Amino acid sequence: MVELNGRTLTISQIRSICYQNAPVSLNEMSLEKVRASRRVVEEIVKKGSIVYGINTGFGKLSDVRVAAADVDQLQQHLIRSHACGVGDPFPEIVSRAMIVLRLNALLKGVSGVREEVVCRLRDLINKGIHPVIPSQGSLGASGDLAPLAHLALVLMGEGWVNYRGEVLPAEDVYARLGMEPIQLKAKEGLALINGTQAMTAVGVIQFIESERLALQCDWISSMTMQALEGVRDAFHPSIHAARGYPEQEEVAERIRHLIHGSQLVTYQGEKRVQDAYSIRCIPQVHGASWQALRYVEDKLTIEMNAATDNPLLLEDGRVVVSGGNFHGQPIALAMDFMKIAIAEFASISERRVERLVNPQLNDLPPFLSRDPGLQSGAMILQYVAASLVSENKTFAHPASVDSIPSSANQEDHVSMGTIAARHAAEIVRNTYKVLAIELICSMQALEYRGVEKASPKTAALYEAGRKVVPSMTEDRVFAEDIERAAAWLQTDVFGWKKWREGGDPSGGSEEGTRQDGERS
Repeated sequence: MVELNGRTLTISQIRSICYQNAPVSLNEMSLEKVRASRRVVEEIVKKGSIVYGINTGFGKLSDVRVAAADVDQLQQHLIRSHACGVGDPFPEIVSRAMIVLRLNALLKGVSGVREEVVCRLRDLINKGIHPVIPSQGSLGASGDLAPLAHLALVLMGEGWVNYRGEVLPAEDVYARLGMEPIQLKAKEGLALINGTQAMTAVGVIQFIESERLALQCDWISSMTMQALEGVRDAFHPSIHAARGYPEQEEVAERIRHLIHGSQLVTYQGEKRVQDAYSIRCIPQVHGASWQALRYVEDKLTIEMNAATDNPLLLEDGRVVVSGGNFHGQPIALAMDFMKIAIAEFASISERRVERLVNPQLNDLPPFLSRDPGLQSGAMILQYVAASLVSENKTFAHPASVDSIPSSANQEDHVSMGTIAARHAAEIVRNTYKVLAIELICSMQALEYRGVEKASPKTAALYEAGRKVVPSMTEDRVFAEDIERAAAWLQTDVFGWKKWREGGDPSGGSEEGTRQDGERS
């Protein structure tokens, strides 16, 4: 059970709720704030004070006053008119994350919704009712209006939901469970759709995937290094301490632990003086992407606990202010940064694949084939990796540098943050496949070198990987291998959860650190 209070939601808690279906509860002090803010809205309606979104139109229509008798109907019209998203729906896990984030924001008690609304959001999470939300149509300023409107529709008993593996009308699921639709009242529709919860939900799910993927990049590259008889001196701790980036030092340390005990890695001058950059600069390149992920984590954590609707009822309701917290620029920039960081993992991975398969760059069988010429081996696997890397470059173009005015130029600068987050998801998917290709090629190369000569941790990875992808004894349909390996990489086989909780998934030791860079 995860208690939500609007202030302390963490990425680890999101993981528990979204990946492990942990239920949520509502903090009582936060509920009291929700009740207090609602009383402020009801007083505004009673007095007839003009407040944006409560008794006015929206966007360019904010100067149009709405009669007191129509303020509830205003909210129904808002949700139905704004529920015009298009395209494939977000994955169910993203829909679940959106509900969690919207609920957490409302629990801050500055949005003016009734307790009934936050309790219904809680029930959607705990009962596994996930709105079907089209993924396209948000500009990422004035919030994720279209996606969140599809979420809000479900509270009204309208729209479609995923429930126990079926896509059903929300009204049918309500009837099955004995639930009544909510009749939205003053301010509530706007409070539900003004916000960045679509881009942030996509962002946090992709961050979780990206962090796991980054850890896997370190593991698999350590196998590739051994398969290519790489020079271990480049990972000496003093080199990385001399530069001073903590993430670079952490990657180098992780690689040292992972190759500890290997008979395949070499020392400077034994076989070559230095390796190509895709091996020698693993800590520098991977470390830089880890730096970007730390930045993204910080921004996501802030946004997950932010009040992003408009107007906000502040200072215990004494101040009601229209502002722009719905503008998604902080997350748009973070998502664009994450896109670049993950694309670089794929880029350097593909270069390592080339070094594994190209007979001009190693002394392994050409394209790792058992019978070069008659059989092509891993030749086209590198083509696929190169294609995915090139596609990533297109997706990595910053979405946040674009803006198209909307609402008759009232909303004249927008973030495109949800596009950035969606493109980040595409890059993550592609990068899993590139990394799967490196794993397949690296295991095959290691087999030629002698798995018994690899470090114990790498040998264990090889044995686990071979249960997913068998040895390349002859040419076959490798597409199936890539898909299986990519799916396997999205599990916790590399110890991401242990690492997230403060442990070392590589099982590193002081001995492993001391030995590196010194001749035994």
